Amino acid sequence: QVQLVESGGGSVQAGGSLRLSCAASGSISRINTMGWYRQSPGKQRDLVAQITSGGSTKYTDSVKGRFTISRDSAKNTVYLQMNTLKPEDTATYYCNAVGLGRWILLRYEEFAAWGQGTQVTVSS
Repeated sequence: QVQLVESGGGSVQAGGSLRLSCAASGSISRINTMGWYRQSPGKQRDLVAQITSGGSTKYTDSVKGRFTISRDSAKNTVYLQMNTLKPEDTATYYCNAVGLGRWILLRYEEFAAWGQGTQVTVSS
C-alpha cells in the first residue's frame, strides 16, 4: 500500500503565501505523476496542479502564475508553493500520486493514492 501525508495548510490573508508538502511512502516502485487537487463544500474535487516524473507540469487556469508545483523524486515528495492567495483558493487540498507499486504475479501493481487533505483558508 501507498500512503500520502500532507502538511503545510493553514489560514492566511489574501495576498499571502503558503507551501504545501506531500510525502509518499510504502510499496513504491515508481511514481509517474503527483498532483494537488482541491475541494470546497458542495463542489467536486478539481485538479490544481500536476507534475510528471519527467518534470512536466500542468496547472488549472485560475492558479497559473501564482502557484508552482515541484517534486523531489528522491524523497517521493511533491510541493505546492502558493503565492498571491485569494479567498477563492479556500478549500481542502488533497495530494494524489499515481504509479507502480509491488512486483507481484509477474507485473507491477498500479496504484492511485490520496492524502487525507489539508485545509487552506484565505480571508479577505
